[in-house]
Amino acid sequence: MAVTAKKITDLETREDAMKVIEGVYLKEKKWIDNPEKEIPENTINSDRFSWFITYVNDKPAGLIRLAYDPSLTFPPELKVTLKKDIDLEKMAAQCKIVEIGRFMILPEYRRNILIALRLMKIAISEVVERDYTHFLTDVFENEPNSPFRFHTKILGFEVIGTHVHGELNCSCTRIILTLDILKAYQKLKKRKNKFSKMLVSGIESILEKKLAKKMAKKVKPSS
Repeated sequence: MAVTAKKITDLETREDAMKVIEGVYLKEKKWIDNPEKEIPENTINSDRFSWFITYVNDKPAGLIRLAYDPSLTFPPELKVTLKKDIDLEKMAAQCKIVEIGRFMILPEYRRNILIALRLMKIAISEVVERDYTHFLTDVFENEPNSPFRFHTKILGFEVIGTHVHGELNCSCTRIILTLDILKAYQKLKKRKNKFSKMLVSGIESILEKKLAKKMAKKVKPSS
């Protein structure tokens, strides 16, 4: 079974993505009523968004969206509750953030963890190359197909809060997660398993340079 991933850069690939959106968000979850609104044509090749799709034996299987420099000012109607030690203003000032959204995999392919890994690998590669430092996302609490465990146990995302309402028509509470990419990379290096190696394959040298630069800043000059 061949699992591949690519960036969506044309209308033909967008049509493949629509099949995933219709299969998961429209037919299965019923979270939306118009799939066309999920991936507008003007978000393809945009500096603000990146869409990635996975294929299993050339058939569309999974999808993910990245939104660069999202606002960290949450509207009151979302009913956001953050952990006491979370300072969004400080985070916005010190971090370059990318929001992960629309992370979905068709039901028939969900048992194949390679699909999720391929999506995250291609997303991480682009984010690191564009010099962003953190991921931000939210997942549904108690939703049967929530990627919460994948995000927290395998990738290292950390919970920073919750919110009650959002864009999608789902009554579940949203759990807000964030990931420090370099911190996650350090943990992945220690694991030394095939999944960890796959996620950072091809970008180790960039990550090592960023990590060395970060560590150098922490070293105080001797008096």
